[in-house]
Amino acid sequence: MVGTRAAARYAKAMLEISCEKGNSEAINSDMILISNSISQSEELKVFLNNPIVNDEIKFNALNEVFASVSEVTKELFKLLKTNSRFEILEAITVEFQKQYDVLKGIIKVVVTTAVPMDEVLEKKVLSKVQSLTPAKEIILTNEVDSAILGGFILRIGDKQYNASVANQLQVLKRELIN
Repeated sequence: MVGTRAAARYAKAMLEISCEKGNSEAINSDMILISNSISQSEELKVFLNNPIVNDEIKFNALNEVFASVSEVTKELFKLLKTNSRFEILEAITVEFQKQYDVLKGIIKVVVTTAVPMDEVLEKKVLSKVQSLTPAKEIILTNEVDSAILGGFILRIGDKQYNASVANQLQVLKRELIN
């Protein structure tokens, strides 16, 4: 992603300001809205990354599209206009969400299975993850991928445990070839 170091600095400043003002939840909601909008709209992404489009036009467009966001978020738009850095807005929103989750003790867990998990299995996974991490809150997402054949792939933050049948078959294949 473009400008991730700069985006991390902007996000950190946004988080510090929002914590000081006591509206970090509202700012996080703004960041989620902006992130989703940019990732789902190729036109918006191209518009923000286009060096030919004047920063004033980008600024006015963002204020119209995101009229409902807080004043702190609108100040971010002003700062990006001043520094001509609209191309890193999406990276800022993603980085803000990561830093916000760390601050609040939230861990996002992704479990990939061959078939959708039922409630009983989901509770078992949650209890196991809670025993492995000191997180205050765990957000569990189940992704279905029939290509793994069976078993599961568990991703906690930047760690991954692959207990899928497809992975076990791949390991067996490598052992037989060697």
